[in-house]
Amino acid sequence: MSKRNYWLMKSEPYAFSIDDLEKVGTEPWDGIRNYEARNSMRDDMEIGDGILFYHSNVRPPLIVGTMEVASEAYPDPTQFDPDSKYFDEKSSEKDPTWQLVDVKFVQKFDNPVTRDAIKEEASLQDMVLLKRFRLSITPVTEQEWKKIHEMAGAEML
Repeated sequence: MSKRNYWLMKSEPYAFSIDDLEKVGTEPWDGIRNYEARNSMRDDMEIGDGILFYHSNVRPPLIVGTMEVASEAYPDPTQFDPDSKYFDEKSSEKDPTWQLVDVKFVQKFDNPVTRDAIKEEASLQDMVLLKRFRLSITPVTEQEWKKIHEMAGAEML
């Protein structure tokens, strides 16, 4: 097995929250329509990679827990569904544009880590989240992964 990678994935809690993931256990991370984020899922994510679950578009935005990659990348079925808000008429089943991975719930933090707390932490100043805040999936270093867990008072599972 190769070295474990780490990621941060954003979701608006009213669309899909950590509580929703905890209830279902495993879920396809669908609806990603950004090429860089798609490429991360398609080319770089491996089963077992750790993921920080970030609730975006809330005040304050915060990391609420962890999940892990639970599948290899595969075509996002919502791109083919004309009734889906993620439908892409240019994509075809023979040549799908959009990929996704399944994610599995690992833990919910008792003490979520706010974006402001991340900004104030000197060792997290280079975190991609702070530099490219509009991107829905960003890489996280092992040191950042450990520091976020420390700040949350959470065990690394």
